[in-house]
Amino acid sequence: MKSFKKISAIERVDDSVIKVVFDRRKVLFFDLRRGDSHVFIKDDFKKAKIYRAPFDVILSKKFTNSNILSIEVVRDDRILKIGVISNSKYKSDEVFLQLEFTGKNTNAIILDKNEVVLEALRHIDSASSYREVQTGVVLQALHVEHNFTPKPYEAIEDIDKFLINEYEKRAKNSLVSLKKQKIANVEKKIKKLQRLLDSLQNEEKLMDKSETYALWGTLIFSNIDKIRGYEKEIELLDFEQREIKITLPKEARSGVEAGNILFEASKKLKKKAKSLYIERENLSGKIAFFKKLQNAISQTSDEVEINILYPKQKHAKKAEGKLKSYESFCIEGFKVMLGKNEKGNIELLKEAKKRDIWLHLKDIPSSHVIIRTDKQNIPKSVLEFAAKLCVEFSVSQNGSYLVDYTTRRDVKMTEGAHVNYVNYKTISVTI
Repeated sequence: MKSFKKISAIERVDDSVIKVVFDRRKVLFFDLRRGDSHVFIKDDFKKAKIYRAPFDVILSKKFTNSNILSIEVVRDDRILKIGVISNSKYKSDEVFLQLEFTGKNTNAIILDKNEVVLEALRHIDSASSYREVQTGVVLQALHVEHNFTPKPYEAIEDIDKFLINEYEKRAKNSLVSLKKQKIANVEKKIKKLQRLLDSLQNEEKLMDKSETYALWGTLIFSNIDKIRGYEKEIELLDFEQREIKITLPKEARSGVEAGNILFEASKKLKKKAKSLYIERENLSGKIAFFKKLQNAISQTSDEVEINILYPKQKHAKKAEGKLKSYESFCIEGFKVMLGKNEKGNIELLKEAKKRDIWLHLKDIPSSHVIIRTDKQNIPKSVLEFAAKLCVEFSVSQNGSYLVDYTTRRDVKMTEGAHVNYVNYKTISVTI
């Protein structure tokens, strides 16, 4: 690292991962998870979201396009300190990025030349530790409880290959357990939804009962002179001269009241049957979506992609019991939305802005996918991810598929979710 002259770009790409581009060419990732901090290289690291916390703002402002003054390991411990000259618009500052790979104290801390904390990945107050890490506080040195002995390595001939293997080794160890955990969580959701689906009343039976009550009410009003208020049951002839036994409502005090009560009950049953049909359709669609999500998780070999497909606390802010017709994902700060059924496809088409990107399988019925652009250019990695989502949630067999994409303004709705589109390009996806 001492051969590097400049930090060209720097950003947080995961909750505890900082990506640094040195000399416009060399990319290193610093993973600052407590208990498993390390450095790695990965060519196609997918960034789930854009981080805009005060730490990220200061990190970018002070270190992007900065000239490196020093790179050192502090006290031969697991602390890497990078000193730079910050080239801001107003003045040049000498600042330091201290990366601490020290177990429970693992952190990334931005310091000025007087060791005052400008910002930190993790803030620690004086009530939690003797070593306060707060903005404006002078950073104390870590207490050395015992001498740290670096792990001996054999001579590393190819450092890039070594750091790539570091990522792959950890990913391989954690991928299986992460997949198992995520798939189990999705399975719980499927079972819960299935129980709700199984508990729904049968809408056909409700409709039959509704029609029966409507017929009884009609027959009562057609034979109103034959009805006595004290009767519990009566026998009447229907319009085909068949004898029908009618149970009168207990609360009815007259034939007219009995007929009105039956008509009202018929109307309520019919309304309930229709709402049950919508609820059944929504639940069935949700179950189908989660089954496809399970399959997508099981197919991927990328831990980061799994967390994009099914992040932590995914639905924490959604209204309880609300079943949306489309699903949202976040990749590199871009919102990607996928229709789960025809209703969801229609909603996406109606809600999308004219410069958003629309994707659909070529010549095959599929989910519609929208990338919210906010008038920005879409990176190739985001486009490829969206195309892959379109395929994974639309087909049941692995293979190679073509996905067309264009701007929403070049898509014209015809009937339902059917569209005509022009000025499109095509991308190939293999799953």
